[in-house]
Amino acid sequence: MITDTDILNIKQRFGIIGNTPALSRAITRAMQIAPFDISVLITGESGTGKEFFPQIIHANSLRKHNKYIAVNCGAIPEGTIDSELFGHEKGAFTGALADRKGYFEEGNGGTIFLDEVGELPMTTQARLLRVLENGEFIKVGSSKVQKTDVRIVAATNLDMEKAVAEGKFREDLFYRLNTVRIELPPLRERKEDILLLFRKFSTDFAEKYRMPAIQLAEDAKQVFMSYRWPGNIRQLRNITEQISIFETSREVTADILRSYLPLMDEQNLPVPNRDNIMLQSEKEMLYKIILDMRKELDELKSSIQEPGHKEHISKIIEPEIRNTALTAVVHKPSEQFDNIETVHAESIESNAVSLEEAEKDMIRKALERNNGKRKKCAEELKISERTLYRKIKEYNLE
Repeated sequence: MITDTDILNIKQRFGIIGNTPALSRAITRAMQIAPFDISVLITGESGTGKEFFPQIIHANSLRKHNKYIAVNCGAIPEGTIDSELFGHEKGAFTGALADRKGYFEEGNGGTIFLDEVGELPMTTQARLLRVLENGEFIKVGSSKVQKTDVRIVAATNLDMEKAVAEGKFREDLFYRLNTVRIELPPLRERKEDILLLFRKFSTDFAEKYRMPAIQLAEDAKQVFMSYRWPGNIRQLRNITEQISIFETSREVTADILRSYLPLMDEQNLPVPNRDNIMLQSEKEMLYKIILDMRKELDELKSSIQEPGHKEHISKIIEPEIRNTALTAVVHKPSEQFDNIETVHAESIESNAVSLEEAEKDMIRKALERNNGKRKKCAEELKISERTLYRKIKEYNLE
């Protein structure tokens, strides 16, 4: 029997915040089915924290000492997804210069988490069904059948029944994945957890950026509790981080908070708002200015080959960049653009917002806007897919 102490231990181990009964039921269900070697489907809206539950299941299963591999199916291009999952033979396609093991071969004996499983192409769904039915797969470019012993835990934010009815997802695969389902509640149904999560995030960012933690005024708390949070916990975290960085006041009022929250209609869809769009675009422009400065500095450093010269140029240039005032301005929609704040590089330095963190944040937001689609994200950021993939690995944004 799963006790309250067991649930509390799981929350502490995996950093799960909240006391909502629906959340506790989901954790209980994950722990109950963990020892049984069956496939699990985790459903819930984007940003609800589905990625924690495959880890809970793996850590409490008989496979816990073997590999755990997480795969974001929606972030891998359709042309390479089969190679990533099942591997390929040398010469199977242009660029296949050597044999490569796929995740199902690498993860033999362990657990594979397929996030955004609803995004898999139909051909890949057929291959995955074969793995679930008899543990068999074939590498791309090969005719040899190989065996694997993996437990599959899948997650999706799609309405899978609707996807099956529309012919976008195989019915037989859906029933194989859906042996046990764990459904996560959206944040708007976890009212008592919203302020708990905010306090946790504000404390984390205060420590990260070495600044006092932001706090909510009473009127801001009411806004927080009544907002629908379409992006769920992920949106709450991102907004808390933005406010922590950009607001000089450590007490957040309702007016300040509203300037960071997209307006929503009755169907929970964003309503275009000029003020909010202006504010967000200018914040991101500030990030891009910082990144451009970093790029120019890196290029100048790399052009100096001698180590002594490189160190000398760093000592000269980096203080200049830090002491240069950025001319970007951040408008305050709540003040109807009457007041304009000039953001200086010194304030960025004092808040310990590193260039790496700014770059990581901009990439993360671009991935979220494009639902993890790397090609679209790379086009938006005006970088190559290879560079984006390297940055995702570098900043652990898988």
